Parts: sequence; structure tokens; C-alpha cells
Amino acid sequence: MRRVLEMSPAVTRLLGVLACALVAGGCVGAPGAPSAGTATSGNSTSGTATSGTATSRPRSGPVTTTTPAPTSTLASTSSTAPPARAGVAALTAPVVTKLLVVVVENHSLAQMRSAMPYTYSLAQRYGYADHYTATRHPSLPNYLAIASGSTHGVTDDGGPAVHRLHGPSVFGSALARGRTAGIYLDAMTTPCRLTAAGRYAVKHNPWAYFVDERAACGRYDQPLAAFDRAVRAGTLPDAGMLVPDLCHDAHDCSLATADQWFRARMAQVLTGPDWRSGRLAVVLTADEDDRTAGNRVLTVVAHPSLSHVVVHTPLTHYSLTRLYAEVTGTPRLGEGARAPSMAAAFALRTR
Repeated sequence: MRRVLEMSPAVTRLLGVLACALVAGGCVGAPGAPSAGTATSGNSTSGTATSGTATSRPRSGPVTTTTPAPTSTLASTSSTAPPARAGVAALTAPVVTKLLVVVVENHSLAQMRSAMPYTYSLAQRYGYADHYTATRHPSLPNYLAIASGSTHGVTDDGGPAVHRLHGPSVFGSALARGRTAGIYLDAMTTPCRLTAAGRYAVKHNPWAYFVDERAACGRYDQPLAAFDRAVRAGTLPDAGMLVPDLCHDAHDCSLATADQWFRARMAQVLTGPDWRSGRLAVVLTADEDDRTAGNRVLTVVAHPSLSHVVVHTPLTHYSLTRLYAEVTGTPRLGEGARAPSMAAAFALRTR
């Protein structure tokens, strides 16, 4: 009784509802009814982990396992906290309505962890996947996979004049559903530029390849200066991507250079209205590894509701395609319809 009295009012009200159900002859374990100490919302469930779904709101260091498992590893808030509190936290976590994906180049999980100290510290603070693999080599098919759930049979880094792709992208799908979309490209000088120039690589700009969406690309596929304005105004798009240039993405320069560039961008994001409201999640991944680690790359997921989450569920770039759909409330494109859910794996509340 003393422990019940120490619970928060929200938990007390929840236990009262359950007690009423028992008195009325109901069963708290019946379909549609939450079990004691468990609250469900969206893709997350408190207290258990099923089918690779992370299900508690951690606040301390992660518990690690020696072998990969299709679950995420989450630390509890406190060893003395009532179990029901995790469920209440899940119910009150903000809904993610905006996704910003940042892509670096050609490095493995181990390389990124050791040579990108800021990025890895962010991964440890919020969350990361340690069994996330890219689709294939070289770069372009991976960007297309993220943006549309398919490589479209592309096996090279040819430009939009060579690969004229039809069908929707996650960006066009968002716009069609009344959401917002945008890509911000470092070193690109004109919107939706269709040819490489200087340190701008068109092969890293997937929207430029989708000919049916070329008008939207011309409007919302913008140079980096537009990113700075959107962060300050709290108008980052629902389906967003941030692409560093060939130096800042560690393609031609070091991972340390990429780490510092990302740190500067995140310094902006973390003080912006989108992040502070809890509506924005940021994902950093690599397009591919350097052909030494089975295409396994570090993938960081940052959101204010996450703390010290390590996801062991096997995820791919198609899981990121699916996450765009989950965040924007749009149809899952291509392989994204069958890929493991990143929203479920990280217990993110989405539309």
C-alpha cells in the first residue's frame, strides 16, 4: 500500500481503472485491455520486447548482449521505480512527425564508432543500431533504396541523364499526402542540380533521379543555406534529408572532418523549435561501408524520448524507407513495406 501511495497521480488513476475492470468481472489481460504495469501506444509497449520492438524508456547505460538478438537493449529508469511508470512515459512521449536523415560515406560501423567521437557520443546518449546494413555498392543504389524502397536495378553511379526513374519517392509521397518534404545539399549551388560540380555529387541527391517529381525537386531540393533558415524557423520538412559535400561526408576527407561538420549542424538542430518540441527525429547513417565489414554501418537515431538505446534488430536502408512512411503517414514504398520497423525497434511514437 505504501508503494501505491508513492506512485504518481497518473499511475494511480491507471490502477484505479484496472481495479474497476476487475470488479466488473472484466479481465485486464483480455484483448484491448492493458495488463498491470503495462501501457501501450502506437508501436511501443511497456515492459516487454516483441518482434524487435524496444519497449521501455531508459535513462541509464545500456545492457549489452554477447550475440545479436532481434530486440533492442534498454536500461530502466531506476531499479526502485514502479514498472507502470515506463508505460506512462511511453504514452506521454511526443509523436514524431518530422524525420531528418543525414548520410555520410563509405565507412563501417567500427570505423565510425572509433573515428567520429561526437557522432558516437550522440549515439550513446540517444540510440543507435549495431546490426544495420547498407543495400549494396556503390553509392547511388543505396540513396535510391532509402528514398524509394528500391534500387531500380541501378548498379553504378550514373547521373540523372542515365537513370531516368519513374514512380514515387518518399519525398513525393509526403507531398502527395499534404506533408512537407525537402533535401538540403552542401555545395549545391542551384536547386535540384542534375549534374555534379565541385564537391557536390549528384549521385548523393536521390530526388534528382525521379523524373515524375522533377518540378517538386526543383522547388524543395535546395542548397544548404535553406537548411539554416528552416532550423531557425522550426520549418524543417516532414520528410527531410541533409547531404554533406564530398569532403564533409568523409568521401574525400577524414571521418574526423565529417564528425565536426555533423556536430555543427546538430548544434543548430538541438536549439531549434522542431527538436525542442519533440516532433523531430534525426537519423545519421552511412550509404555503404568500405567493402571490409559486410556493409554494416553505424546508424544513429536521436530523439528527446530516447536514452541509451542500443538496437540489435537487423535493419537495412529499407527500414529507413519505412520510417519515412511511418513518420509522414504515407504508404510504405517498395521493400519498405516488408522491412523491419525502425519506429518499433526504437519505440518511437509516429502518426
